[in-house]
Amino acid sequence: MMSAAQSQTTLESKLEALQCHFTWDLETSKSIFLHLRDHLEDIGTEEGNSWLGHIYNLRGFIQYKLGFTEDAQSFFNKAAEAFRRIRNADEGPWLVVNYGNLAWLHHHLGDQAESQAYLSKVDALMNKYPSPSQDELHPEIYAEKAWTLMKFSKEHKKEAVDYFQRAIRMQPDMVEWNTSYILGLVYTCDHRDRGLKADLLEKMRMAKEQDPENLFLAAHYLTLRADRGEEIKDEARELARKVLRNPVSSYSGIKPLLNVYSYYVSIDEAIDLAEEALKTHPDERYLKRCAAHCYKCKLIYFRESRLEQSVIDRAISLHKEVIALHPDSSLAKKIDLASIYAKSNYSQDKAEQIYQELLESDGEPAVKQRIYNCYAKHLYFYRQDSKGSVRYHMKVAKIPQRNIYRKTSITTLKKIRDRGRSHMCREIEEFLENL
Repeated sequence: MMSAAQSQTTLESKLEALQCHFTWDLETSKSIFLHLRDHLEDIGTEEGNSWLGHIYNLRGFIQYKLGFTEDAQSFFNKAAEAFRRIRNADEGPWLVVNYGNLAWLHHHLGDQAESQAYLSKVDALMNKYPSPSQDELHPEIYAEKAWTLMKFSKEHKKEAVDYFQRAIRMQPDMVEWNTSYILGLVYTCDHRDRGLKADLLEKMRMAKEQDPENLFLAAHYLTLRADRGEEIKDEARELARKVLRNPVSSYSGIKPLLNVYSYYVSIDEAIDLAEEALKTHPDERYLKRCAAHCYKCKLIYFRESRLEQSVIDRAISLHKEVIALHPDSSLAKKIDLASIYAKSNYSQDKAEQIYQELLESDGEPAVKQRIYNCYAKHLYFYRQDSKGSVRYHMKVAKIPQRNIYRKTSITTLKKIRDRGRSHMCREIEEFLENL
């Protein structure tokens, strides 16, 4: 007879073999989970969203990782219900990931009997609905894994593209899988490769024909065409009318459309569009975030010689609102607000105050790197403190975690050393040698 220890080991080995969020190597930082939580809330839960089950599954996993186990179970239950409603069936292979999540959750809660019950449900589903390809996972599992990985790093997105391809190869009739596959290509392709971009544009055109109501895809399609020099202003304005009629969601297409407006129509029309959307939905925090981004672009990237004080005041007001509405994931907007204060010459003291609060706050290494990197640039461009700027670039580089902030800080230090005009060149050289 199996001992309790052997039984536990067997259970854990079965759990490790599951395909679900707990086994997909999604371990990442708390700050990223907090950002993702806000992002997923902004997607919306309106009827007709074919990814609703996947959204609830990921939200459940994030809530578990953040320590909210009751919320996690509630979201996993909502995911199962959403799948039943969307697929119009009580069971199917789309529940494999959901049941796997619940098996893991009950295991962590100490309820091994319930965990085992969900393991049995997974086995039953996989026997009843085997994969069409003997050596591969079921396409429903590939699709959910791909959709989930799309929410993480660029490397994860590259994996997602591969998983979507596998799912589509086995089950080509799922339009939303193909649309997400194409969007994955947009996010991961080398946009400097003209041949690749031309091929991607044709794939997007075909995807748009298959999924004509997907305005998020339509906005990205306009972006690619505008990048090639096509005139898209009238089409962008026509698309805007459709987007404004749709429920507010980060899937509605408003954000990529505002980017099209900002760079290929006019930044002022982008602001007008964002304000029009906000006028209809004044309490939607996602729209406030989009509008704040447009104002930041006007003040920082499309800087005019003179700016009306009302524009600066509106930009500051929106950023403060967005920060208050995202208390756990507002680092980027705090840095943007500091930049607005500094660049508009509105208040250098307030910019400095924001940075000092960020520098004194607790944070993971990657968060510290981002703050130090941005403050280094702030010191150089707005305070004319090149020595202080170098010191903060060194602080970034000292933290061994590899990311874009460390890479750019090291590159900046090397450029200063190579130019040979700074009295800190020798110190920088020694620092880089000892990294």
